[in-house]
Amino acid sequence: MFNKQTYIERREELKKLVGSGVIILFGNNESPCNFPNNSYYPFRQDSSFLYYFGQKRDGLVGVIDIDNNIETLVGDDIEIEDIVWYGKVDSVHDMAEQVGVANTAPMKTLKTICNTAMAAKRKIHYLPPYRYDIKLQIFDLMGIHPNQQKEEASMNLIQAIVKMRSSKTTEEIEELERAAVIGYKMHTTAMRLTKPGVTEKFVGGQVDGVANSYGAMVSFPTIFSQHGEIMHGNPSMNILESGRLALCDAGAETINHYCSDNTRTFPVNGKFSQRQLEIYSIVESCHDLTLKLAKPGVKYWDVHFAVCKHMTDKLKELGLMNGDTEEAVAAGAHAMFLPHGLGHMMGMDVHDMENFDQINVGFDEETRPNLEQFGTNCLRMGRKLEEGFVVTDEPGIYFIPALIDEWKASGHCKEFINFDKLETYKDFGGIRIEDDVLITKDGCRFIGKDRIPYHPKDVENFMANN
Repeated sequence: MFNKQTYIERREELKKLVGSGVIILFGNNESPCNFPNNSYYPFRQDSSFLYYFGQKRDGLVGVIDIDNNIETLVGDDIEIEDIVWYGKVDSVHDMAEQVGVANTAPMKTLKTICNTAMAAKRKIHYLPPYRYDIKLQIFDLMGIHPNQQKEEASMNLIQAIVKMRSSKTTEEIEELERAAVIGYKMHTTAMRLTKPGVTEKFVGGQVDGVANSYGAMVSFPTIFSQHGEIMHGNPSMNILESGRLALCDAGAETINHYCSDNTRTFPVNGKFSQRQLEIYSIVESCHDLTLKLAKPGVKYWDVHFAVCKHMTDKLKELGLMNGDTEEAVAAGAHAMFLPHGLGHMMGMDVHDMENFDQINVGFDEETRPNLEQFGTNCLRMGRKLEEGFVVTDEPGIYFIPALIDEWKASGHCKEFINFDKLETYKDFGGIRIEDDVLITKDGCRFIGKDRIPYHPKDVENFMANN
């Protein structure tokens, strides 16, 4: 945890932003793997509960009565039967004191708190639930059917938390730097182990082990595959083959639950072919263009489309695209090769605050998403950048056989795409390069002091010497 004052100040600011009513922040409960007492490990607390109440134990709820300025940590103390198996834990009173909360109450009193507030017609602010046990709890407490809970969730509370969690404080940035250290170890482990004859599963498992041994857990299920054209290609038992590319998208979560998220693509045999290098160099230049453009006051939407236009120009030079660049990008032709957005917010969640919906996190009243155009509809971050934001920079180029076939058959964007040449790339795979970037006063910088190799010569030299 951070120090007590951090949590006190966060809750004070939250009260000011929300204004009135009762805020209820639900912590997570244990989630069973295949029967009640065999739970997923390690336990992962809800991020917003962590942000304001700091405690990682299951079965806790934070209540903030704004009008009466009363804060309460609600939860039941662990009984001796559980202590025998899991060891002694702090009492709810002790946990409350550690984060500057004056009051505690057993879980059964949460119903009374809600009934009293509803009887007085006071607003109860809660966040959109994403676990079914919490949905049932909200139904029991407030009578709101699970199908209606997302719509009934407090937009005031969502907006307040997004405002606070978007800009990272010095202590949060330090924690993100710690995550980057682990991320570096994960990715360089993958690069050292990758060679013809080993399985994707073996490399992916070793990468996960690094996260588990240095931090709390992986920040998302590790992606490691020779089929880089599959966005979320989890490791399979396929054997790595010489001449193929391996894509590793992996990140760590620290003990305090701040994340890293990086992607590297490298040759299985340690040496890029000329064709691989031609595509890789485009992605590399798109990645580095983001670093030049991203700064406070600039819309990430504009950075995304600057990258798309740059990529289109370079693909035209290879004969894979043609026509006017502006018209091609406006038509969405670039999404044949880049069907996702340039990046997303990063923090306690790898897609930070995604449970609030990206329209509330990555966009604002000035910048709205385009949900109609393929590719652009997957842009998670479009709003103006501000100092203290942490975003990912993750351009990619992918050759997806099914997408190629579909667009070719329908003639979609045929004036901008050379389908005959594209056919010869169906066995290529995909390339992505991703780093976490902190927006500074007048620009941006990488998170993490050690750079995971990504320039082609650096990649080849690292794999040759390690």
